[in-house]
Amino acid sequence: MKKLKNLRTNNSTGFGDNSNSTGGRFITKDGKANVIKRGVGILNRYSWYHTMLEMNRGKFLFLLFVTYITVNLLFAGIYYLIGINHLAGVNTGSPWKNFTEVFFFSAQTFTTVGYGRISPTGFMASAVSTFEAFLGLLSFAIATGLFYGRFSRPQAFLKFSNNILIAPYLGGTALMFRLAPYKNNNLSEVEVQLTMAITSEENGKLKDKFFSLDMEISKINALALSWTIVHPIIETSPFYGLTKEDIAAADIEIMVFVKAFDEVFSNNVVARTSYVSNEIVWGAKFNMMYHPSADKNKTILDMDKINDFNSVPLPEPVAAV
Repeated sequence: MKKLKNLRTNNSTGFGDNSNSTGGRFITKDGKANVIKRGVGILNRYSWYHTMLEMNRGKFLFLLFVTYITVNLLFAGIYYLIGINHLAGVNTGSPWKNFTEVFFFSAQTFTTVGYGRISPTGFMASAVSTFEAFLGLLSFAIATGLFYGRFSRPQAFLKFSNNILIAPYLGGTALMFRLAPYKNNNLSEVEVQLTMAITSEENGKLKDKFFSLDMEISKINALALSWTIVHPIIETSPFYGLTKEDIAAADIEIMVFVKAFDEVFSNNVVARTSYVSNEIVWGAKFNMMYHPSADKNKTILDMDKINDFNSVPLPEPVAAV
């Protein structure tokens, strides 16, 4: 790794250079900063709006459903404690039947449906139902805003290959990975930046060094099919002269930053990911993932082939200076 001392480092990454002060990879596979923040209360630590917008769709719907059921169970318990005799129209029966009656009354009040069969009588039951109706209006306003925010938020919708390959390239080798849009959004002015982080020892201390990786093409006008990003391994590359064993033993992370313009939203979108040493495959080449349709009028992009590659021989590595 002596050759790295002769290369210009990138100090604008936003990450510190003291390896003893950081842990794990800098960027997770899904593009989030691998950071846990402490020293502030949990209410100040998280933006709940951002959390709800970025939450998995299934978890988001499940959370809304659980919250809805929990709130109605809570109010049903309050009505039950007040006494079902303060709810006119309840068909009394067993304790379980009585509780289900007040639960469905709570759901009708919370959603402001109000069928009219059951109605509150007395001050306490009326006060609780009034507050519940007010809470229901606020809750559905928030839920509607979250649904709209999730629906209208511009996203890149890019899928990255699981691995980054070291493949033959113009008589030498190059670092390669690929990405592709998996939805019907239109991306233009797509730009990629690559930063390599490597942990090395200097004066008895571990240091994180960052290097910008030059690409064969770093910007394209439009992204309709897959795009294979190529970093030629030449003398100015931090990978120049490294062997398969060197890469396997090194603590390397390659951070990927993508910025594009979404033509529908008329807004910029971003995507991030990263690759670490054990995700770098030595001596491999990606297989084609698109082909013409049977009638030759369309191009078929097979997203399930984005990770397909074959092993290939590489030229002999050049010894590092």
